[in-house]
Amino acid sequence: MHFISVGFKIKYMKKLAGILGYTVLVAGALSMLVPFLWMVCVSFMKESQIFSGSLQFVPHPFVTENYTGVFGSMHLARFFFNSFFVALTTTVFQVLFSAMAGYAFARGRFRYKDFIFFIFLLTMMIPPQVNIIPLFFLMRELNWVDTYQALIIPGIFGGLGVFLMRQWFKNMSAEIEDSARIDGCNMFQTFFKIALPLAVPAVVTLALFTFVTTWNSFMWPLIVTNSTDITTLPVALAQFKGSFRETVRWGDLMACSVVLTLPVVVVFLLGKKYFIQDILSGGIKE
Repeated sequence: MHFISVGFKIKYMKKLAGILGYTVLVAGALSMLVPFLWMVCVSFMKESQIFSGSLQFVPHPFVTENYTGVFGSMHLARFFFNSFFVALTTTVFQVLFSAMAGYAFARGRFRYKDFIFFIFLLTMMIPPQVNIIPLFFLMRELNWVDTYQALIIPGIFGGLGVFLMRQWFKNMSAEIEDSARIDGCNMFQTFFKIALPLAVPAVVTLALFTFVTTWNSFMWPLIVTNSTDITTLPVALAQFKGSFRETVRWGDLMACSVVLTLPVVVVFLLGKKYFIQDILSGGIKE
């Protein structure tokens, strides 16, 4: 009877711990989800509704004047294109170069390989703010200020991407490479035909990180761009907020914020399967 009582208590404590754990997770999810839902709702409200004193998650009446006003008063479509083009291009080249470098460091054989990789790791320890001034002078010497090159090229190289891809390729089975060599594949063919397709979870994870980071980038685009034609969406949103002289039009501002946030949410939903797979595979050891 004593052992049965102890076993029942342990089972009860495990169930209680599980309930508490899920409660904390739900509370954390709600704390991040509710402000996003409120932002979306406010973007479809009139100014009188926003400051009515009651929390309304269903706008009544449902209006789209904030979105039409924003698209009409500012070059929102142009800013959206600039951000999307810069983020997409940076992501593609970042993933390609990081995958190639990571594969070389993981599977290649050349002198000072570990030392060079150590230098790459050191770049991750340098705050990005330290590089802004010398990087700006470099862009100025190249006549790249206020161009797409200045927004894209500095972001296509990064130590984090190389480190992530190296760790993935390092855990890849050597028998696969041996089979490719027997079939007559060289290193480049093995990488593009065998290794890269197997690294889809790591590639998608790196692509998500790069896209979100580039899309949300504010300081560097603010410094290196001057004209409206090249301005990205985060910078335009800050300028739009600063253009209000008397009172802030929160409906218009929330509409801009929704436009800024929505692509990140869509990209994450499209790649979450591979993102979760990469996280889970990182914890599995043979």
